[in-house]
Parts: sequence; structure tokens; C-alpha cells
Amino acid sequence: MYNKTPSRLPEQSGHSPAHALEAKELLTRHQSATKGLSKAEAAKRLTEHGSNALPEPPKPGILQRFFKHFHDTLIYILIAAAVITALLGHWLDTWVILAVVLINASIGFVQEGKAEKALAGIRKMLSLHATVKRDGQWQEVDADQLVPGDIVRLRSGDKVPADLRLIECTQLRVEESALTGESVPSAKHTEPVAADAGVGDRFCMAFSGTLVTAGRGIGVVTATGANTEIGRINAMLATVEAIATPLTRQMAQFSKWLSVVIVAMALLMLLIGYLLHDFATAELFLAAIGFAVAAIPEGLPAILTITLALGVQQMARRNAITRRLNAVETLGSVTVICSDKTGTLTRNEMTASQVVTRAGHYQVSGLGYQPDGSFSRDEQSIEALKQPDLAALLEVVAVANDSQLTQQQEHWGVQGEPTEGALLCLAEKAGFEREHYQRLAVIPFESENKFMASLEQRPDTSRQILLKGAPDRLLERCTAQLGANGETEALDTAFWQQQLDALSSQGLRVLAAANKSTEHSELGLDELTEMTLIGLIGIIDPPRPEAIEAIAQCHQAGIGVKMITGDHAGTAEAIGKAMQLSADGALCVVTGAEIEAASDEELKAIAGRSNIFARTSPEHKLRLVKALQANGEVVAMTGDGVNDAPALKRADVGIAMGIKGTEATKEAADIVLADDNFNTIAQAVAEGRTIYDNLRKAILFILPTNGAQGLVMLAAVLFGLTLPLTPVQILWVNMVVAVTLALALAFEPAEPGVMKRPPRDPKAAILSRMFLWRIAMVSLLIGGVSMLMFQLAIHSGEELAVARTLAVNTLVLAQAFYLLNSRYLSECSLKPSLLFANKAAWLALGILLLLQLGFVYLPLMQLWFGTSALSLQHWLLPAGLGVAILLIIELEKRWLWR
Repeated sequence: MYNKTPSRLPEQSGHSPAHALEAKELLTRHQSATKGLSKAEAAKRLTEHGSNALPEPPKPGILQRFFKHFHDTLIYILIAAAVITALLGHWLDTWVILAVVLINASIGFVQEGKAEKALAGIRKMLSLHATVKRDGQWQEVDADQLVPGDIVRLRSGDKVPADLRLIECTQLRVEESALTGESVPSAKHTEPVAADAGVGDRFCMAFSGTLVTAGRGIGVVTATGANTEIGRINAMLATVEAIATPLTRQMAQFSKWLSVVIVAMALLMLLIGYLLHDFATAELFLAAIGFAVAAIPEGLPAILTITLALGVQQMARRNAITRRLNAVETLGSVTVICSDKTGTLTRNEMTASQVVTRAGHYQVSGLGYQPDGSFSRDEQSIEALKQPDLAALLEVVAVANDSQLTQQQEHWGVQGEPTEGALLCLAEKAGFEREHYQRLAVIPFESENKFMASLEQRPDTSRQILLKGAPDRLLERCTAQLGANGETEALDTAFWQQQLDALSSQGLRVLAAANKSTEHSELGLDELTEMTLIGLIGIIDPPRPEAIEAIAQCHQAGIGVKMITGDHAGTAEAIGKAMQLSADGALCVVTGAEIEAASDEELKAIAGRSNIFARTSPEHKLRLVKALQANGEVVAMTGDGVNDAPALKRADVGIAMGIKGTEATKEAADIVLADDNFNTIAQAVAEGRTIYDNLRKAILFILPTNGAQGLVMLAAVLFGLTLPLTPVQILWVNMVVAVTLALALAFEPAEPGVMKRPPRDPKAAILSRMFLWRIAMVSLLIGGVSMLMFQLAIHSGEELAVARTLAVNTLVLAQAFYLLNSRYLSECSLKPSLLFANKAAWLALGILLLLQLGFVYLPLMQLWFGTSALSLQHWLLPAGLGVAILLIIELEKRWLWR
């Protein structure tokens, strides 16, 4: 447990950073030596610096989380109404109003889910144990006991326990993709690098939470706990504020606007009733409360939550797991998707896709580590092992190789280096068998040499030196090449340099293969001369084919796609071209150094015009998201590494990879892709747009109910008439209509062309002028016919209870017919092909009819709500008026909306 704020380390106080210092100088700075610290000194430093763990922030209590759901202006008005009805002695009204408030808060509390877990997710990445030298002896300790100056040993398979400056390395390679975004392990050495080198270029450092994939090393601890690179990201994540979604902002604005109108109208009612009419004070207050309850759409929060929850289920069926309800709707309003490259747009599985020999240029099909694919030259399929040049090259890359391909169910992986896995997969696609070779000696890969050589006895008992590695290093050691006719000839260096440049320009990582016959049984560097160059292999982390299609869909939907990666600019640009990242074909690449140098204002312009960002750090990603948001964009950010977590949390929608994503990333995200498929994002955007359409339909449907009820109560007070509705009857109409009819709209299918229209303006009001017109017109129609039915019943001598029941029935039946209008905003709802397209709507109508029959005829309901039984003729006229409203709205659609 982290129990102390760490003191600042020397490199944090203006001195040169650890990666820029010689190892001896760094040991002196930390008052350490290769024999390690003493136990007493380590204990002293542990007290000074605190344990090697990340700080835990305070979490809100369960009551705080529950009561924040009452923080809404409309809820405050309802609570005030409950207090007033209690003071007036109308306890039934009080309990019904409070029940509605509690139900809404409970729904929000339950759907909110677990509290923020991103920091805990990062802590899970940290190593549990470490091998450290204390008092001159190697010993294993808990990783949280490490202190700056400790000497730590690393071996293949270890998780790095703290930030280390390496002082000894033997073929050490570290997988840092979760921290840097690099698609291949980083080869480490002990030489210092430039002070301004990015995290991915600090080759003399090993960072906490990363994984040793090969070799061994020894390093001195330079930072622990919150001072490590992963601790710095942790601190960023703790301070990043998750911003409100467009729907949340719009609903908050709508609530405030509606609250002001409701309170003003209620006060006006009190004033008019007091000055112009002889209302009793209690009756006047009850009328004002009835108006407030009528005008507030109590069922709307529940409908929003339920509609979003249904959207969550729909998206889960499409492999998009939603952790936060509002993210479903927000995804539908996204204008820019910022995507990580490695593992998101690409497979994070190295693939040898091209081979160049003196005989020709070969293409290799198949992606990832699955050994299925074929070879072709000039678009003609060939048998690789029948080509002398290819057979010789495949022998080198398969036999001088220490990796193994593995298969778990349908997924293929590699044990060892990803690059070697790609080469072994290349050989297995050709059917090459390496089992009958006997290794006699080996020179393993080292970052200083950048090649691997092995001395092998072949199945025919001849011996050969097989060499693979960086082309520039192999060209230095070759004097010949394997010619197009399969014979050895003089080396054409210019040809190979030209081919190397051509492959590199495509963003490929290029390796070379060479061989040499020998009679020796030992192998040293002096043997690696006068070699014969066979060919070049182009390796890439291939784009996901489905992601290319998804990007095209996003462009069609008016959504920009930007790639943010830790890779080099050339590799990123090549992938961007392959992904068709730009809708117009123009790519603009910006590096992390340029982002670093830009001011916030300059970055807004850069972020707007650029679509590829290379060699980026976690801070760069976070700044880019903020810059895009400052430009008015609604940003979705995808990623799989812990370096993506702060930007994911800040984005309007954070999207994590479920298979290859780290726990920290998943916990910081709003949506997790169960299949790591970028195509799922395009499907989820379509689902989000459909959900938003259905939410607007629900709002367009519910608000006229409240408007009609409010108009009925307002008209009664203005003209000094008997109140046609009581507060509890109003609550009944609001809730029963919301949970049946409005809920049916959540099941509406997508509107035609949902992914062929641009994203909606996030600043646009949720209620357009056409919406306001429709709400006003329907409110007047439904409110007018309800008031008409009440007055007809009173003048014909019916009891007050019968008249009020008739008014409620008129309201409900008018809403039932209006549901059919609301299913389509501009299309005619009476077309046979559309009328019965949503079975849920007809089921909801049936349930509503049963509930309304209970409301009218059940004695208990009559007692609670003050209703009375009606005769058959009392049902016919309200139904007829409902049909009339249906036809009027359809005519309005035809004349205005279309």
C-alpha cells in the first residue's frame, strides 16, 4: 500500500534524466554500486520514498453515489410538491410522488454499475516479486519493497518491477506495446540515449509493468511507485475528468429550461386563482401542484434509461460490451474516431507478406501467425519449395529460428519473438520442414549486431551457416548473391539497396537472409564473412481487412478517422494508406515532437487537419483528444495499452479492445469490443444513431402528454372551472403511458439510410423547431379534447368522479393513437408495410388497454385514484377523437415535415 508521497528524484529536479547518463554516473547519483544496497540502507530509503505501489484515490461512498441521482432541477420540483401535499394532508399524493422520485433514482443508481476501476486495473499490471541484490547477495523480495538505487535482475518471462536503467544486457528484449504502442519488442542496450528521447526510444531503460520476452539483464532502480512511467500515467488518469455526454448536456439544459417554465406558470396560476377567482387556498395549491406534476415528464428518465439499456443488449449481441449507459447514445453522435494502430486497426500479429530475391518479387497471402497462405509472382501462383531461391531463403528463416507457433482453439500465436514467428509462419506456409536439421553452434541476436547466425548440419549431412538480420549488417558481410538462375554470382549492392528502399517506403520491416557452406564445427563472428545474400523479407503488422471496410462506412457516415500510434511516421503512413484512412486520399502525418512543440491553439489546428499522429506519448494522446473536443468534435478513442487509458477516459466515448486490451484500458473505457474488431465500432455507431432516433421519438411522444395535462389544469384555473384531474390521476397517466407506449418506441428498427447521413450537431438542441411545433399542436389537440369530454360530462349531470375518469380515458386513448404517428417522424405511419413493423407497439397497446380497464373498474384502483366505472358509450367518443387526432397528425406530416 502506498503510504507516502515520494520525494523527487534527481532526474526530476532539473538534472539529466536517467536514460541520458552513463551507467556508472547513474550509480554514483543514486549512491549505489553493482553489489547492491545494504538491507539497512534499503529500509531507510523505503521510509523516505514510500513503497513501490501506486496511490489509491478516495472513492465516493454508496450513499453519495445514490443521492447524486436526485441532483436534477425537475426532481427538486417534485420533492417540493410532495412536501406541500403532505402539509395539506393529501398523503396519497405525497407517497405516490415520492415513489416516482425514488424509482427514478434507483434505476440510475443500479445502471451506473461499479465505481471507477481504471487505477486498480493499472495496479494489476505491476510485478508482484523481484530479484534484487542486497548485501551483495541475490534474493527475491516483494516488488513493493524496491527502492531507488536497488540492483535488479531480469530474465525472460519476468515482469519488470520498477523503472530500471540497464547496466548489463544479454540479448534483452522487452515487450512494451502496452506502454509505448510499439508492435514489436524493444531490443535493449546499456548505452545512454538523447535526453529528449521518447519513451519508445529509451533503449537503455526497462519500464515498470512491461514484460521481458528474451534475454537477461541487470539494472539499477531509478523510479518506484508514482514516479515510474506507469505511475505517471496513473496520475494522469486520476486527474482526467470524464466529460458529460451530448445527451446528458442536452437533457440537463432541457430540464433547467422546463423547470423555469413550470415554476413560472405555477406561480402565475396561484396569482390568477387568488386574484380573479374564489378558490380555497388548499384547492389552489393543489391545482398548482397538479399543474407542476402534469408538466414534469416523470417517466422520461425511466424511458431514457430503459431505452439505453435495450441498446446495451443490442450492442452486446454485436460484440460491443457497454460499461456506461450514456455511451450507447453518445457513440451515435461521434464525429471523430481516434484509433490506436497496433491491435486495433492492425492485428498485432507480424506477417511476412513480401519476399524479394534476384529472381523476382514474391507476394505471400495469409495474415497473422496462422500458417495458411500461398506464394505468387506476377499474379501467378507458385510452389515455393520448387523455386531454388525461395527454398534457400525459407531454409534460413525457418532453421535459424528459436520460435514456435502455437494454436489454442482457433487462435494461432507464437512462443518467442513476433518477428521470428512471422518468419517461421512464412516457411510453414510453403511446407518447409526443419525437424531434420541439427544445430551445431549459434550466435544469438544481440542489439549490437542486429543479426542471428546458426551453424546447421543439413539432412544430407552437409554443413551451412545460416544468417538472418538487418539488411545493412548482412550486406557488409556478403560478397555474393544467389542469382536468378540459382547460381552464385557477384553481389549487386545497388540492386539490393534499391529493393530495400522500396520495401521500407511501404512501411515494412525488412530482414535479409544469407548462407555459406562450411566444414567447421564451431561458429564465431570471424566466420560470418564472404556470405551469399539470398533475399529480403518484408514484414508488417497487417491491417484488419474488416477495419478497412469499417473506415469506409465511417467516412460515408460523415465521421473522420484519425490514427494515433507509438510507431514511426513511415510505418504509420504506410498503414494509413493501406487502411484508406483519408476519405479524399490525402494523408497528413504529425509526430509526437511536433505535438510537443505546439501550443494548445496551434494543436487545435493541427488536430483538425491531420489524420496520422506517430511516435506519440500518453500526454500527446490526451492533448489531441482535448484539442479535438475544443474544436467542437465528439470524440471516440480506441486503444488496448495502458498508454491509451488517460485519453480513453477523457474522450466522449472510450473504446477498449477486449481480447488484447489491458485491464487498465478496459476499466477506463466506456465500451469494450469483445472481438477486437474495428468493424464492430461502425456497427455500434449505427446502433447508437438508431437509439438516439428512438429517444427523440420517445420525447416527442411523451411531452405532448405532459403538455396536454398541463394545459387542462391551467385552463381550469384561468377560467375558474372545476379541476378535471387530480395529481395522482396525472401521475397515473404519465407513468402508464411512459412504461407501455413510450417504451415500445425503443424497439423501433433503424431509419433508412442511418449511416448515410452526417453526425448530428452536438450543440443542437434536442428539440428542434419542428419538434416544438409538433409538441404544441398535439398538446392543444389532446388537452382540448380531454377538457371537452370533462365539460360535456359535467354539463350532462355526471358525477365528478365519472367526469374525471372520462377525462383520463380521453387522455390515454388519444396518446394511444398518437403512438402510431410517433413511430415515424416524416413517413406515413398508416402504410401497411410500416403499420405492423413493430410488434412491441401493438403489445404495448394491449397492455395499456388492460391497465386502463383496471384503472376504471377495479375497486382498489377506484379508491386510490378517485375513479368510477364507465359505460360502453363513454369509451366510443374518446376513441373517435383519438382517430381524428391520428389523421390530423398524418396530414400535418404530409404538408409540413416532408
